[in-house]
Amino acid sequence: MSQLHVSCFSLSLDGYAAGPEQSLENPTGLGGLEIHDWQFATATFRRTVLGEGSGETGVDDDFVARGFENIGAWVMGRNMFGPVRGPWLDDSWKGWWGDNPPFHTPVFVLTQHARDPIEMAGGTTFHFITDGIHVALERAREAANGRAVRLGGGVATIQQYLQAQLGDELHLAITPVVLGSGEHLFAGIDMRALGYHCVERVASERVTHIVLKRGG
Repeated sequence: MSQLHVSCFSLSLDGYAAGPEQSLENPTGLGGLEIHDWQFATATFRRTVLGEGSGETGVDDDFVARGFENIGAWVMGRNMFGPVRGPWLDDSWKGWWGDNPPFHTPVFVLTQHARDPIEMAGGTTFHFITDGIHVALERAREAANGRAVRLGGGVATIQQYLQAQLGDELHLAITPVVLGSGEHLFAGIDMRALGYHCVERVASERVTHIVLKRGG
């Protein structure tokens, strides 16, 4: 069975994965982009997401590259897909990533409002799932065909999968940034009781990488 991984998930020093007041102009909330600076600087991110040939190599880049290895499908919440709320008024919004998103696999978007799949360049197809987290994961595992499924944000989506004990591995990048408010990843979550423990800890100049696994 395909494992479910969270990779390259940035957190502020006080535990927030996004700042307050998310909007089209501030997709990760006020101040939220600061916790992603470490990833934006890497060669893998700049090549995979921005289509550029520059960027830094080293520890941070290694973790970003690991996050794309052996991934056969993605699951994400609607908040990660875009800022649109409520019913889909039209089909104009197709994600933050342009015509060729960096996923290159099927992506299953959790939503309460049905929408037809969107086929994008590069092999990405967005499927909109209205039947909950278990159905989305089942569909993703079928599409992954034995490879891992990567779980994107936002925080509420990851919390649901953690509470359901469906996440196998969680890579967190702890940044030296204090946000003060926003979306707190561990609010109401008892990671110890859910069976998670630290299996890897690596510090770079920008962040501290923590890998948690469940069980074992």
